[in-house]
Amino acid sequence: MSKARSFEEIRNWASKFAHDWRDIPGDERQWAQQFVRDLLQVYGLTETRAAFYEMRAKRTSTGRQGYIDALVPGKLAIEMKSEGGDLEKAERQALDYLNGLSDTEMPTHVLTSDFKRFRLLNIRSTDEGPIEWSLQEFRQHADSMSFLAGYGERHVSWDERETASIKAAQLMASLYEGLSGSGYDDHQASVFLVRTLFALYADDSGLWERDLFLEFLENRTAEDGGDLGSQMNLLFQVLRTPEQKRQTNMTGLLARFPYVNGGLFEERVDIPFFTSDMRTRMIEACYFNWSTISPATFGSLFQAVKDKAARRSLGEHYTTETNILRVIGPMFLDELETEFEEKVNQPRALRNLRERLGEMQFFDPACGCGNFLIIAYRKMRDLELRIIERIQHLDRARGRKSTALEDEGLTFLGEQIRVRVQNFHGIEIEDWPARIAATALHLVEHQANLEMQARLGVAPELLPLDKVETIHTANALRMDWNDVVQAHESVYVLGNPPFIGQYIKSADQKADMKYVWGDQYDGYLDYVTGWYKKAIDYYDYAKASGQFAFVSTNSIAQGQPVPALFGPIFKRGWSINFAHRTFAWSSEAPGQAAVHCVIVGFTRSRRGRRRLWDYPEVKGEPLEQKVSTGINAYLIDAPEVLVRKRMKPLAPAASEVIRGSQPTDGGHLIVEPTDYEQVSNDPVAAKYLRPFRMGRELVRGLDRWCLWMAGPDFDPQDLNRSKVLRERVTAVREKRLSSNKKATRESASTPHLFQENRQPGSNYVAIPRVVSGSRRYYTVKHLSPDIIAGDKVYTAEDPHGLLFGIISSSMFVTWQKAVGGRLKSDLSFSNTLVWNTLPLPGLETGSRQRIIEAGQGVLDARSQHPDRSLADAYNPLGMDPALLKAHNALDTVVDHAFGADRHCESKKEREEILFARYAEMTS
Repeated sequence: MSKARSFEEIRNWASKFAHDWRDIPGDERQWAQQFVRDLLQVYGLTETRAAFYEMRAKRTSTGRQGYIDALVPGKLAIEMKSEGGDLEKAERQALDYLNGLSDTEMPTHVLTSDFKRFRLLNIRSTDEGPIEWSLQEFRQHADSMSFLAGYGERHVSWDERETASIKAAQLMASLYEGLSGSGYDDHQASVFLVRTLFALYADDSGLWERDLFLEFLENRTAEDGGDLGSQMNLLFQVLRTPEQKRQTNMTGLLARFPYVNGGLFEERVDIPFFTSDMRTRMIEACYFNWSTISPATFGSLFQAVKDKAARRSLGEHYTTETNILRVIGPMFLDELETEFEEKVNQPRALRNLRERLGEMQFFDPACGCGNFLIIAYRKMRDLELRIIERIQHLDRARGRKSTALEDEGLTFLGEQIRVRVQNFHGIEIEDWPARIAATALHLVEHQANLEMQARLGVAPELLPLDKVETIHTANALRMDWNDVVQAHESVYVLGNPPFIGQYIKSADQKADMKYVWGDQYDGYLDYVTGWYKKAIDYYDYAKASGQFAFVSTNSIAQGQPVPALFGPIFKRGWSINFAHRTFAWSSEAPGQAAVHCVIVGFTRSRRGRRRLWDYPEVKGEPLEQKVSTGINAYLIDAPEVLVRKRMKPLAPAASEVIRGSQPTDGGHLIVEPTDYEQVSNDPVAAKYLRPFRMGRELVRGLDRWCLWMAGPDFDPQDLNRSKVLRERVTAVREKRLSSNKKATRESASTPHLFQENRQPGSNYVAIPRVVSGSRRYYTVKHLSPDIIAGDKVYTAEDPHGLLFGIISSSMFVTWQKAVGGRLKSDLSFSNTLVWNTLPLPGLETGSRQRIIEAGQGVLDARSQHPDRSLADAYNPLGMDPALLKAHNALDTVVDHAFGADRHCESKKEREEILFARYAEMTS
C-alpha cells in the first residue's frame, strides 16, 4: 500500500511534470485528459477512478447541459483551455457548473489551466483571491494543492473543519436512520457505523488507495442494495485478516485492501440488510471529502446521530477546541511551549524536553467521545514535531548528521515517536461514545503522521492499527482509576464530567455519590464533584502528587456546597493553580443548552505561578488577572477561607434578616391581575386584599395581591359570607392535604392562612431573593407592613436605614457575588450564607451615621424618578447620573467602614478586603 507523498516528493513530481509538458502543445481537445491525469499523479492519485472526466453538469446561467473537464469529488474541479485561453473566463464557466452538483460532490477548489499557466481558487474563502503560477513555477506552488494528497488539515481553517464535520455527521445520521429503521440491533449498528466511518476516512486520507472503498461499493455490490450488507461484512473480514493469513486465491479488488484490525474490525456482527436507497446514500457519502473532518468536533456530532431530536440540530452541541484549550493550556501545554521557546537553541535540552513529553500520561475519567484526549494528543504531537525539526536544524547548522529520529539506535520510526496514543486514557460509561473515542484517536494519530510525513518526509506506518486499549467502558465513580493508569506525578487527570444537581440525580447517581463521598455526602453536592473526590483518592492511594482539572457547573464555587467540596481537597494538601471563573460553555450532550461553567485546576506543588481568568461578559473572551495572594475556593485572589452558613449575623451591627411568608397554597391565596376585579368586587373578600410582593414584583414594580387573613380583624364567618373566599380556601385545604410533607398536611387545618407567616409588623427593607447578575448594586426597597412579602423576598426591620445603606453598597454586592449562590448567572441572596457571614466590623457612631446618610442620598436620587421600577433605575446601560453619584458616595463611606483607606477602585480590591476581614473575624 502506498503512503501519502511527502511535500518533498510532491515537489519532485511537480518538477518532473513541468519538464514532461513544457514542449507539448496545449491543445484542449487532444491532451486535456492526459494532462489532468499526469497532474493528479503528482499528488499520488494514480487511479482513473480518483476523478470523473467530462462529467455532465447543468450550467446555472443558461440551464443547459455541459461538461466539467475533471472533478475530484469534494476537493477539486478542473477546467482546461487551449494554450493562451482566458483563465478567468474558464473559472467563471467552472463555477457556473457547481450549483448542479450534490453537496457531497461539491469541491473546495477550482483549478483552471491552459497547459502553460494555472489559476487556483479556494471557493470557501471570501478573504483570499485566486493564485496563479506558470508551468515552470509549478514546483514552488505545488504545496497549494497538497489537499489532493490527503493533507486536508494543513489548509483548512477551524471553522471549515467544523462545517465539514457537521456535514459528515449529517451523512452518518442518514445512514444510521436507514439501519435503525430496519430493526437492526442498536449495538451492532454502532459497530457497523464506526467501521464505515473509518473506511470513508481512509478513502480520502492516504490510508489506502484513494476511493478504493467507493470502487468496492460500485463494483462489488448490486444496485438494489440486497447484497451490500454481506459484501461489507466480507470486506470487514478482509480488513481484520493479516495479508499472510488470507486465502491465497483471494485476488482482485478485495486483495488491494490492507490489513487494518487494531480491534476496529475484531467483533463479529450480523449481516444488515440494505435497500437501493441506503446503498445510494453510502455511495454519496463517499463523494464527501472526509479528510477535512476534525476528529474532536466530529466525535461529539457523531455521538449525537443516535438521538432523534439531536439529529435535527447537528452542529449546535459540541465542545469547542477553544474551551478545551482553556483546560490543557494552563494545565501543561503553556508551560511546555514556554520551555520549548527558552531552550530553542539547546539541542540537549530539547532532547530532554522530548523525553519528558513521552513520560506524560493523560487521563479523562469521563471522556465521552474523547474530545479532550484528541486535542491534547494533537497538540502534543505538534510540539514534538517542532522539537524534532529544531533539533535537525541545529544539528545541520553544526555540520552534524541529525540523530533526532535515531535516538537510542532505534530503526523503527514508530517506536521513536515519544507522544503515543497509548499515553492517552479514558473511562466512558456508554459503549457508543467509547467506540467513537477509540476510533477518533486512530484518526487524529493518522493526521499527525500525515503532518510529520509532509514536514520530515518520514512518518510511522499507521497500518496495521495498534489496538486502542486505553479507553474503558465503565462507571468511573465505581472503578479503581489505578486499573486504568497507575497514578504518578506525570499523570494529568482532566475532562468535563456530567453536571447533575441535587434535585435531578437518579437513584443510581445518588448511590454513586454516597459510594464516593461516604459520610461526607450531604445531598447538596453536584454529581460532578464525585470526580473531584475520586481524583484526590486516586493520587492519595498511590501516594503521588500530580495535577487534575475539570470543567464543572459554576455552582461548585458558589454558596453552600463550597466548603463541602473544597474542604476535603484543601485538607489533603491540594491547592488551585489555575481557574476560569463563570463563563458559558456549549455542552456536547444532545439537546443541552449552554450552561454556566467554571474550570478549576489543582496541584500539590507550591511552585509555579497561579493563573486566574475572569469573564466580563459570560459569553465573551476571558481576561487574565494577576494573582498575588492565591486562588481560593470562590475562584478569587484572596486568602484560602471557606465561608459556612451561620444562623446569626457575624457582624455586631447587622440586623437580623428573615425570609418572607410562604403561602403553600397552590396559588389560591394569591390574586393575579387577571383575577383582581372579581375578588375586589366581592365586598367580603375585598376586606382581606393586600399588595403582595415576590422578587419579580419588587424589582420590576409589578402589581400582585394576596388574601391576608392573619390580622386581628379576620372574621371566620366571612368564609361563609363570600363564595370567592370559600372556594379559594377550600382549594388551599385540598392542595395541602394532598402533599407528601407532614407539616404541609397539618397546615390544612388553617387553610385561610399562609403556611408560614413572617410578615414584619413595621416598615421593613425588602430584599429580593434573586436579581440579575448584571446589576452593579443589589436592588432593595423600603416597604410598609401592609405590603405582604412572599418567600422569594427577605425582610429586615431597619428603622434607621443602616441595613439599607450596607446592602446597597458595592462592598455588599461583591460579597454576594463571591460567596452567594447563583441561578445560572443571576445572584441568589441567602440570609444564612450571605448576610450573616458578611464581615462588617464594629461601627463607631460617626461611621454608622455616615452610612445612614449616604443611604438616604441613594433614596433621594431614586425619588427624582418615582415612576421607575428598580429594574429600570438600575439598568446597567442606563443608570441616572444622580443615582450613580449617590452610590459612589455611599461606596466611599462603606469601603472606609470595612477598613479601606480610600474609595476602592475595583472588585478585586474589595474581594481582598472582604476575605481578609472574614479570616480575621472567624479565626
